[in-house]
Amino acid sequence: MRILLYTGKGGVGKTSVAAATGLKLSRQGYKTVVISLDSAHSLADAFDLDNDLIRQPDDPVCQIDDRLWMQEINIQKDIKQYWAEIQSYLQTVLNVSGLDEVVAEEVAIFPGMEEVCALLYINQYYRQKSYDVIILDCAPTGESLRFVSIPTVLNWYMKHIFKLERKLAGVARTFVKKISSVPLPKDDYFQNLENLFDQIEGIDEVLANPEITTVRLVTNPEKMVITETQRAFMYFCLYGLTVDAVIINRILPDTVGEPFFNSWKQTQQRYIDEASQYFTNVPIWKIYLLDDEVLGIDGLTRLGDQLYADVDPVAFYRTEKSYQFHKVDDQYQISLLLPFIEKGEVQLAKRAEEVIVQVGGFRQHIPLPRSFMNAEPSSAKLTGDRLVITLADVQSG
Repeated sequence: MRILLYTGKGGVGKTSVAAATGLKLSRQGYKTVVISLDSAHSLADAFDLDNDLIRQPDDPVCQIDDRLWMQEINIQKDIKQYWAEIQSYLQTVLNVSGLDEVVAEEVAIFPGMEEVCALLYINQYYRQKSYDVIILDCAPTGESLRFVSIPTVLNWYMKHIFKLERKLAGVARTFVKKISSVPLPKDDYFQNLENLFDQIEGIDEVLANPEITTVRLVTNPEKMVITETQRAFMYFCLYGLTVDAVIINRILPDTVGEPFFNSWKQTQQRYIDEASQYFTNVPIWKIYLLDDEVLGIDGLTRLGDQLYADVDPVAFYRTEKSYQFHKVDDQYQISLLLPFIEKGEVQLAKRAEEVIVQVGGFRQHIPLPRSFMNAEPSSAKLTGDRLVITLADVQSG
């Protein structure tokens, strides 16, 4: 099975790219599902489908053609299926606090529920081998990072907190009931949590396996978007996922020759050149602006044919992380993949929130995690096909 995550800053066109990829793969013979993880769903709009969707009763997916399905997470419906006891407890607490019963039902959804529901579906489809390819139309970058971090957080909670919390609630429930109107969760609540964890257990290994899952970052040739894409690239590496392509969307084609667009074309080219410095270890694919909006099967077909004219959408274009971050004793290390670099003088510099590495004619900008911000580069050495950069922590004051 193949899992592809498409994400990027809001408005860059990631939903259209994800939908076009799904359509392309289904026509190549792969049984494919495209799942929207964005709470502001627009996947059905991209396919321009409404009442003609082939929907089976109680089936969360909609069939588009013989080998293509799409799914938009319905959090209200899924809560009743997966979170019944948890939602019931939250509603009770909110109702006791004074909220109207209807309002309590509406707000009894805590952050992360939608992402966990998505993980449940993905793990279910993976375990059952329901599809050949799962395409994830992710939310904007920040929410996507929360999505990929949830399995690790839940795993830690279940190992270190859950059992103790369950025992304490059982002991204290009778006592608290006598002195407070706010109820403690019943054992059904904890059983619901345990069942949920069992259903998503192992998904963290699936997402972090570069021979199954890779991330593709969709961006535009604009300063703010490229900068956010650079940060996203770093954070996905930090969370253990592999980015195997960067897609620059909405580039003005050469056929646009009116003087009004000359400055725009120069600006876009400048940021395309910058992207080639930032993302040296992954392929950069380009999508030129079409002459009409990308909508429906015809529009998505045109987009997919352009994007995948020379590349296979299901192939792996990198199975090794470009950046790896470590802490050894009191020093931080960045391991940078440089498979073709030769030994020579390495120049290091730090500027704001990034380290700049230059070896001969090669130059790479590496955004830093927050924990590295007070560290300064002190040494660098080539180890195999990786450059290992050591940063020493600089104490303030």
